[in-house]
Amino acid sequence: MKTRRVFGCLFLILCVFGCETSSREEAVVPDVAVDRGDPPFPRPPGTHEVRLEPTVMVPMRDGVRLATDLYFPVDRAESLPVIQIRTPYGKMAMRSDRSAARYFASHGFAVAVQDMRGRFQSEGEYFVARADRADGYDLVSWLAEQPWSNGRVGSYGCSYLGENQMQLAATRHPAHLAALPQAAGGSYRYFGVVFGGVPELVASFGWFRGNGTKLFYRIPEGTPREAMLEVEEMFDPRPSLPGVEFEQAWRTLPFIDMLEEAGSPPTDFEDFFSHEPGDIWWDHIGFVQPDDRFDLPALHVNSWYDLGVSETLKLFNLLSDNAESDLGRENQYAIISPTDHCASERVTSKTTVGQRDMGDPRLRYWDIYLDWFQHWLADVDNDVLEMPKLQYYLMGANEWRGAGSWPVEGTAFTPLYLHSEGDANTRSGDGVLTFDSPSDEQPPDAFTYDPDDPVPTVGGPICCTGTADAPAGGFDQSAVEDRLDVLVYTTEPLATGVEVTGPIELVLYVSSTARDTDFVGKLVDVYPDGRAFNVQEGILRARYREGYEQKLWMEPDGIYELRIDLQATANYFDEGHRIRLEVTSSSFPRWERNLNTGGNNFDESEWIVAENTVHHSVEHPSHIMLPIVPR
Repeated sequence: MKTRRVFGCLFLILCVFGCETSSREEAVVPDVAVDRGDPPFPRPPGTHEVRLEPTVMVPMRDGVRLATDLYFPVDRAESLPVIQIRTPYGKMAMRSDRSAARYFASHGFAVAVQDMRGRFQSEGEYFVARADRADGYDLVSWLAEQPWSNGRVGSYGCSYLGENQMQLAATRHPAHLAALPQAAGGSYRYFGVVFGGVPELVASFGWFRGNGTKLFYRIPEGTPREAMLEVEEMFDPRPSLPGVEFEQAWRTLPFIDMLEEAGSPPTDFEDFFSHEPGDIWWDHIGFVQPDDRFDLPALHVNSWYDLGVSETLKLFNLLSDNAESDLGRENQYAIISPTDHCASERVTSKTTVGQRDMGDPRLRYWDIYLDWFQHWLADVDNDVLEMPKLQYYLMGANEWRGAGSWPVEGTAFTPLYLHSEGDANTRSGDGVLTFDSPSDEQPPDAFTYDPDDPVPTVGGPICCTGTADAPAGGFDQSAVEDRLDVLVYTTEPLATGVEVTGPIELVLYVSSTARDTDFVGKLVDVYPDGRAFNVQEGILRARYREGYEQKLWMEPDGIYELRIDLQATANYFDEGHRIRLEVTSSSFPRWERNLNTGGNNFDESEWIVAENTVHHSVEHPSHIMLPIVPR
């Protein structure tokens, strides 16, 4: 592994690659057709002018001061409900007229937008997410004690801004009375950069390179606030990073050298990916754990084509299941739209996500958000709690549905079994999906996995890539399905429509000539005209087939059961459509390539070609478990 270069010139870094922004409602998401049809529902106009008190240095328990912008409604001076927004992307970027901070302040809230520890104008050392529990707690305490505060604090924000809310929720601060985390699934254990034991390559490269720098030009610690205010507008915080050929950078080996080869400032990338999932090292960061306790009303927002939507729904359940009282147990709500990362509020009446038509998925999000905080922080009598506990957009049917729980009441987890005569390679093969389990011995299907020629990622639930070369969303998978290293299993055209809403699991019985390899599953909706749109997907590194606590190698003559998490979805397979499953061993550049050696993978440059096999027989009934909701 190469030694990190020492950077003599440190600079502030803002998200210059478009993968994250400090004000999520202003981010550019090209996969959502925001210029088609009727526009997004407007925000309710505020009744107050807004005053900004910039760069207040708020002390944390260890004396480190974090720079915080305070927004106030002009004609209200005391007993204000408060909303806090903690960001690693620069609080100054949220000073625009269209920011969420100004929106809530115009409706009578005080709003605090804080640069996280070690970021931009804040003091201290930055490490991804490590200080967010304690610093979030200390900011709540400071806000609740201010003379203009009514002592009630809520939290708001998307992606990293949502994830730190979930970490804060686990501290159970008595003044933190409501949360509105959006796209916060990354708070659940692995920051959204590890899935099935495999690094999310394209998201990790894009985010760490564009947003993860540990080094900044800084005003010296202890500088008086007045001096900081005099100079803060004089500097452009954005660096001029060297250009990068993304497709070439993604293929860097060893994987751990990827950012250094691309000319990135030092980040936590190497620490994250030189530690195995399940390593106790992860515990020091403070991500949400299954045994955390909560007691906080929360409105969770995410999207079906966003990274971590399944984890968002796990948090929806976890905050209820692990609640200390009925307050938290009975006041978990979720809204799941059909878009990609942090784009729900910008959909139009004719929305396309990737290439897939999603109809009119608009909701009055800003009214809901305002009602949520007014109810919990200001005792406003409204009907926000009358909405369904879960609102989800059913893709394919292109309509909103309501439910009281996740999974949806009445869900029937139903297996669809893989069948073939041993030639399921490509969509022209003989792979079939049926509800009947194998009744005879069928020959298995095999393919060659060459890490030097991986199956390309085409759309899907990805984010934060830093480039338009890896878009999220639903795309026709036909070209992928023409590859010999992709097994394809398809139902007959459906006589009646089928709603698949819930968590999805793929159970495969596999063999390999390699000690370790990956298996990928993708659920696909095949339209009557032959277009095959990806719905959801997942991956599992075979060494982790019995959990992250141990690594188990494969023997050439062994057959092993793999249970692959295909995340979650809500998709209506209409009459005449077909349900399809793709099985292969890579999806690149979404996921890091397994080099098939059984080594660390992150520090290797050599690979071997694997012959991988999927069995489907009476003894080894490979199947995909679909959550079917009766209509």
